Amino acid sequence: MFTRPLVRRLLTLIAIASGGVISAAEKAPLPITASQAASIAKAVPSQARAVPKKDRRVLVFYRTEGFYHTSIPWGNEALIRLGAATGAYTAELSDDMAVFTPDRLAAFDAVVFNNTTKLAFKDPAHREALMTFLKRGKGLVGLHAATDNFPTWPEAQALMGGIFHGHPWVAKDTVAVKLDEPGHPLVAAFGGKGFWIKDEIYQITGDYSRDRQRVLLSLDMSKKENQRDPKKIVRTDQDFPISWIKQTNDGIRVFYSSLGHREDVYTIPEILSSYLDGIQFALGDLAADAAPSASLKVAAIPALAPDTVEALQDRHQH
Repeated sequence: MFTRPLVRRLLTLIAIASGGVISAAEKAPLPITASQAASIAKAVPSQARAVPKKDRRVLVFYRTEGFYHTSIPWGNEALIRLGAATGAYTAELSDDMAVFTPDRLAAFDAVVFNNTTKLAFKDPAHREALMTFLKRGKGLVGLHAATDNFPTWPEAQALMGGIFHGHPWVAKDTVAVKLDEPGHPLVAAFGGKGFWIKDEIYQITGDYSRDRQRVLLSLDMSKKENQRDPKKIVRTDQDFPISWIKQTNDGIRVFYSSLGHREDVYTIPEILSSYLDGIQFALGDLAADAAPSASLKVAAIPALAPDTVEALQDRHQH
């Protein structure tokens, strides 16, 4: 007889293979194994890049109202361990919309949307609570599918910095990534060098613009491996951002990274370090210039990916 976790796993695999979604009753995150948790723990940095200004608490929200990513429990585990191992913050997990009240949010310094999808925030009170919380100088962090939310809430879409519009680069692809600004503190984890990675890469549309955010990572389109059928491309500027930060006039600090579709992304030390740096920026502990990329008087020279194709996953298996 099949166990309930195994049934959920099989339904998840079927849904992913068919490009569909999992029913609401089957969206509970599958527990990861001890060996999987150990592989995540091995990739976690031993210390944070910045000393917290005070004890920090972070809400990790992982609710899905659309596609369910099987990497969610991997991300949850990584986010808990990143805070605990470095002392940067304490994380609390939730997928309950009831957390979005002024009293509940008051306990936190930032909200992380971990692979959330199609969040509607139908209750106006939930929307008001989140925006009021953020406008009090709190932080907002989004991982991977966090740009695939708020379909009827343009203000939240704009705050995150863009909208998911398909992924011509699928999870099995090895893609070249460049550091748009190698000297920026939020890409320090990559040692000033572009890289290759296996992961699903989004096209971003909507409110996205280098006039509105500081782009940290983007696809290195100088590499032939990144070229795709023009019929699948909606952007005409060949600008495919992967990670960015922004700071609004209201003092809201935002960090977003589209990496994190694949489970093994959460076992890559460089990626986890970059997540931690982004979270510390959102918390207000790691200082970083968030002026929009287009506003810089002197444009940075990007660090392109190396000519040799080797994904970060493969590098760390050696």
